[in-house]
Amino acid sequence: MAKIKSKEDYYLASQWTLMLRKLRKHQLARVSLLVLLVLYLMALFADFLGPYGLDEFDGLYRNSSPTKVHTTFNGERVGLHVYKLTKSINRETFEVSLVEDTSEYYKIKWFVHGTEYKILGLIPADLHLFGVSDTGSNGGTGAKIYLFGADSLGRDIFSRVLLGARISLTIPFASAIISFFLGIAIGSISGYFGGITDIIIQRIIEVIGAVPQIPLWMALSAAIPPGISTIKMYFYMTLILSFINWTGMARTVRGKFLSLKNEDYVMAARLSGVSTWKIIWKHLVPGFMSYLIVSMTLGIPGSIVGETSMSYLGLGIKSPATSWGVLLQEASSVTDVASHPHKLIPIIFVTITVLAFNFLGDGLRDAADPYK
Repeated sequence: MAKIKSKEDYYLASQWTLMLRKLRKHQLARVSLLVLLVLYLMALFADFLGPYGLDEFDGLYRNSSPTKVHTTFNGERVGLHVYKLTKSINRETFEVSLVEDTSEYYKIKWFVHGTEYKILGLIPADLHLFGVSDTGSNGGTGAKIYLFGADSLGRDIFSRVLLGARISLTIPFASAIISFFLGIAIGSISGYFGGITDIIIQRIIEVIGAVPQIPLWMALSAAIPPGISTIKMYFYMTLILSFINWTGMARTVRGKFLSLKNEDYVMAARLSGVSTWKIIWKHLVPGFMSYLIVSMTLGIPGSIVGETSMSYLGLGIKSPATSWGVLLQEASSVTDVASHPHKLIPIIFVTITVLAFNFLGDGLRDAADPYK
């Protein structure tokens, strides 16, 4: 009897319920969803997880490699600690390098007070997950912990990667949502009404698609007033990416409307006196909404790469604000990368995020396919 009931539940289940059941069985999509959740939580609590603020720097640590964490000092276990860096000059080549001063150690502490920040931009706080003690075992001062190394100004790359994730993960997501609704609205008008309206919209889409992306980014970025605040730049970048990315969604919606607008249930709604917009939003769009959400998910990685590329080229977010693209500007020189390969660490986060969204999109696409 339980088996029959289970079959009844299956045949009576909604499309979204069936999609969720299939998605749960997709191992790679589940792992990707977990990875994305971790990344967004890291971005949300970046001030707490990072030991340093956005503007903190130490000139001594410029271009320094990732800090080595030790557990023993002079053969004795003293817990997690680091050493202070000092300058050393090679007497033969006169080259200056940074070496560890092993005469004393600085303990790594958990839940330490440091740079002030605001939780969610509202609640003042100064607690950080970890940090280095202010004084060493012999009373010295000045040690730092840079897990991913430092940039050319002596700023902590680890903290800046976490803080930069807020922009690199939210601008593409916001622009994808705007492109989603914009593409549905314009594509539905094009596909449902047809005629001269469809011709004009399709020609506009073709013109936007014919312009190479980088010149288009440059042209749109040139329209942004110079010297604006980070918040306004965030807003403008979201609009730029939305303006470029809505065309693919509009084409998809148009194709669906052309195949569905003459179906019997649509004709019945027209004969019943249902308004045009109600037919579009209540009868047509819900029929392939799952497909559209999958399409939006697969489009987010392109927006992430777009934001990173714009910031890397200096067309988007600029210092002192940061994003993963801004951090990768440090790795624009082959010579610099060869000398300081740790500056490529931000690209690992870009790659992981793009792959996670792609795998999640593949899982959603398989779940939305009724033949699988």
